[in-house]
Order: sequence, then structure tokens, then C-alpha cells
Amino acid sequence: MLNEEFEHELNGYKKIDQYNDKLVESISDMYKNILDDVGEDPHREGLVKTPVRAAKAMQFLTQGYDLNPAEVLRSAMFKEDYSQMVIVKDIEVYSLCEHHLLPFFGKAHIAYIPNGHIVGLSKLPRVVDAFARRLQVQERLTNEIRDCIQDTLQPLGVAVVMECSHLCMQMRGVQKQNSVTTTSAFTGEFMKDPTRKEFISLISTRLH
Repeated sequence: MLNEEFEHELNGYKKIDQYNDKLVESISDMYKNILDDVGEDPHREGLVKTPVRAAKAMQFLTQGYDLNPAEVLRSAMFKEDYSQMVIVKDIEVYSLCEHHLLPFFGKAHIAYIPNGHIVGLSKLPRVVDAFARRLQVQERLTNEIRDCIQDTLQPLGVAVVMECSHLCMQMRGVQKQNSVTTTSAFTGEFMKDPTRKEFISLISTRLH
């Protein structure tokens, strides 16, 4: 799907973005119409390049549709005799609400109890991104992350907790600036009260 590569060099850092030319053109035309419909002039200096920028931004923010989260996990699975809780917390989450196309963002906390296999720690945040970079609702996003880890690693249990702020609540509608939405999903050993309490305690405690 992605066929055009742009490389930018800045202070020795190379950033590579890939976009589909046909999609950029199609989405850009739609953004031009939106600008015109809301009373703006898409041809004025400050907006001339906005439709293309917005089209590329939308592709970037929905790139999760081109990713296979299960394959991400399988690419770094290792046999290991370890059966205690593994936690990766404070994973940054950025997604788009499917109801208003406005961002929601926050943190995800993930734990699993291995059952013969562990996974490279960086793969858990990558799984979060693969599902978050789609049009989402927080409840489904939480379940999808849980189910992917459970189905792929087959651990003794999985726990996912997400805490997010939603601009569709903060910028419009009820306009509650300090509201935070928390969702959770558990399997296996985490369905048991002592294990779940240990997980909640550990993600709530600052150990570093």
C-alpha cells in the first residue's frame, strides 16, 4: 500500500515517512471541500498545503490497519522458564475516536504471566500502537490488546488497564476538561482477586 518514501535529515536524525500517493490526493481533495464548506478559503497562503498535510496526518494516524499485531508479538517470542508477572506500564497511547474523529490519549498498563514463552518487551507497546492507530473506542481498544496477547502468547493470564482523556468530551459536548476514562480487561489468573490486586498495586506504585 505504501509506495512513496520521504527522508528528512535533521541533526543526524533520519525520519522516514511513507504515504500512498493516490490516497493523499483523494483525501486532500476531501479536506479542500471541508475547508470550503466551513467558510474558509483553501487557496489562501496559510491553507494551501493544509489539505495535503491533513491527508498525510490521517494516513499516519490510521496506519494500524496495515499492521498485524499478532505477527508483531510472534516476531520476538522466546522460550523461557519464567512464570511470574511481567508488567509494562505507562505506555503512551494516542488514538482517534471513531465517533467524532477527535483524539483520545493517555496511558496503557499491560501485564501477563508467561506459560513457557516470553516476548520482547518493546513488542507490547508496538501492539498497543498497532490497535490504537485506527478509528477506535477505548473499550474495544482495551479488549483487542488483551485478546491479541492472550491468543498469541497463550499465557496464564493477561491484564490491561487504560487511562485516557478524550477531546470529544473536553472540546465539545459536556466540555469537562479534567475527566479521565479508565477501562480494564483481564483473562486467566488475573480474574482472581489476589492476582488482580497485585497488578493494580504495582501499576499504581512508583518503584523508580
